[in-house]
Amino acid sequence: MMRYSLRHSPRRSLRYALATAVALTTVAACSGGSPSGPAGPSSTGAPTSARPTSTPPPSPKPTPTPTKSYPLSSAPRTVPSVRAHEAARGPGWKPAPTGGVVLAAHSEGLADEGRLLAGELGIPYRGAAAAGPGDVELALGGTGAPESYTLTVGDGRVRIAGPDEAGVFYGTRTLKQSVRATGAMPEGTVTDRPAKPQRGLNLDIARKPFTADWIEDRIREMGDLKLNQLALHFSDDQGFRIESESHPEVVSAQHLTKAEVGRILALAASRHVTVVPEIDSPGHLGAVIAAHPDLQLVSASGRTPRGAVDIANPAAARIVDDLLREYARLFPGAYFHVGADEYVALMSKNPEASYPGLARAAVAKYGPSGRVQDLATGWLNDRAAVVQAAGKTPKAWNDGFFTGGVTTAAKDIQVEYWTGKEIGARQPVSYLSAGRELVNLNDLYLYYVLGQPNQFTYPTGRRIYEEWTPLVVRGTTPVPARYDSQILGARFAVWGDFPRAQTQAQVADGIRLPLTALAQKLWDPAKPALTWEQFKALAAKVT
Repeated sequence: MMRYSLRHSPRRSLRYALATAVALTTVAACSGGSPSGPAGPSSTGAPTSARPTSTPPPSPKPTPTPTKSYPLSSAPRTVPSVRAHEAARGPGWKPAPTGGVVLAAHSEGLADEGRLLAGELGIPYRGAAAAGPGDVELALGGTGAPESYTLTVGDGRVRIAGPDEAGVFYGTRTLKQSVRATGAMPEGTVTDRPAKPQRGLNLDIARKPFTADWIEDRIREMGDLKLNQLALHFSDDQGFRIESESHPEVVSAQHLTKAEVGRILALAASRHVTVVPEIDSPGHLGAVIAAHPDLQLVSASGRTPRGAVDIANPAAARIVDDLLREYARLFPGAYFHVGADEYVALMSKNPEASYPGLARAAVAKYGPSGRVQDLATGWLNDRAAVVQAAGKTPKAWNDGFFTGGVTTAAKDIQVEYWTGKEIGARQPVSYLSAGRELVNLNDLYLYYVLGQPNQFTYPTGRRIYEEWTPLVVRGTTPVPARYDSQILGARFAVWGDFPRAQTQAQVADGIRLPLTALAQKLWDPAKPALTWEQFKALAAKVT
């Protein structure tokens, strides 16, 4: 509105007013504005002369409301580290009471994983429901390697999908650890899978009995580290540690009941851990021999080597097979370990001379060229056949496999390679070049022997992290990379040679970092991005 005082004659005032109106109209037409727009008086209130033919000053543009921008995300901080992360811009995801865990269509089998994750993150579990803002959606389906998963964060929600339940479970571990590390899961997409299918812990509960609660705690830790195999060596010279109905006389006073084993198996299944039972024979059977002394192997000089049964005696095979069948029914997993290591008869310089009864039985079964090693190989094959009939894949220690005999070990028995300190033993390539599959239990890096006898020292996580890979099967030298696909994985082994050397709590503390390092190298054997100190600090935070 004009604020001038027109102090001229009425006629002159009228002419001036008309001229001013024309000028303002011209300016408005040029600028697209209105008479009361920028062509009006200045902010000081002083009159502005109308100049119809001049170009008006540009109109100031409104200042836009700033939009929040995000840097590209970084990979989540987890142990083991994820294999691939596609960065994106966005706020990521944090647990909030308004969000929950839901299951996608046709994913009802993930209910246990969903409930576990919801409890860990402190958010509701809503089951089968459409995913909304703030939710974590679990989904089964699609293609991919076993145990693989894809985890996507965007639009304020998380989706974890995989071809099997194990893969989705591992995706929930990644989410849980990232939240522990930083409080959030970064924006973007994780594509992840393990390098090796068998990843785990070997536990000697025969010489050092561990409680069911302690074993369950290890299973929880293993699940969070994406380890999937727990082997239980429950029969040895010092004890037989699981309840038996077929031969209760061999069971030690201190043992796990079948109800306790059932509880362990249920927890293991929920964490996607397969429990592998082991009844080691024909050596390491001292607990069985204590109840059946007639099975004891006797040398030509009358020596009775501890734990060795007479494999020429059919009664020995009958009792061992009874036990194998009983525990094959108890343990639902795909594997059964039948031992075969350190049979004393084959550790003598001349087995045929030292054990003439075995030599005669070998000739009777395999002909004039038959030797004690053939009789032992036949024993191994027969025990493997028993567990195969029960639907299990047999495993055996590498020093139960022999060359140059009349007979050979069955091709489908998986070799568990451990021994590296004895002179003249077969090198790993001897097994691999014959086409055998192998699991790595390198006793230099992966053997935790209580009391540290026979030059064993407690292995450290740092050595595993910095030096070891699945290709390092014996000593420190890796086998050629062309054999990588035949190396199925590895386990870290706890042996109770001197059971009182450490308490259960000390064992748990001593194996924590080695297991963590093993988990990293079995998930991704490449050189880790973090230094050992960085890795150790991260592991302390997320595991």
